[in-house]
Amino acid sequence: MRLRSHLRGQNSPRKSLRSDRAFSLIELMVAVTILSLLFLLAVPTYQRIQRKAKAAAIANDLQVFGAVFQAHAHEAGSWPPETAAGIVPTGMTPEELKFDDWTQKTPMGGKFDWEFNQTHVGVQFRAAITITPTTDAPLVLDDELLLEIDKAIDDGDLSTGMFRRGNGNYPLFIIEN
Repeated sequence: MRLRSHLRGQNSPRKSLRSDRAFSLIELMVAVTILSLLFLLAVPTYQRIQRKAKAAAIANDLQVFGAVFQAHAHEAGSWPPETAAGIVPTGMTPEELKFDDWTQKTPMGGKFDWEFNQTHVGVQFRAAITITPTTDAPLVLDDELLLEIDKAIDDGDLSTGMFRRGNGNYPLFIIEN
């Protein structure tokens, strides 16, 4: 009886070793559960921040490119001719347009595409920029990303304004109607 009470007591060497050197299975499970919940809360926030950063970068690129094309048209007296996606329009110089920025894949995929006198969804636009998929840069159409871009540039409505959906639902930034 004395031995039993000694093993159950506070001075038990077995109990003191366990509590000083290791975590119980329940403590580990609680810690893993808390970390999992924190991770689940952080992922949507991270995705939202990532989407806003992409939208800001694309909106900035479209506005800068739009200003470059307007300046070119003002100085040259006409808009550059139509080109394919990722191709620098004829007549544009490296001093006007950073060729690497124009020809690289955008943050949402696809490449910038200069549109001159093209019709999109039944409406003809004199000057516009689209983002179009290419074989080396597929385009991922994310509605929330497109709305973020539209809010940054325009009216927040993808069916009206300077930024909207064009042919194939691809992003279309209108410079001149």
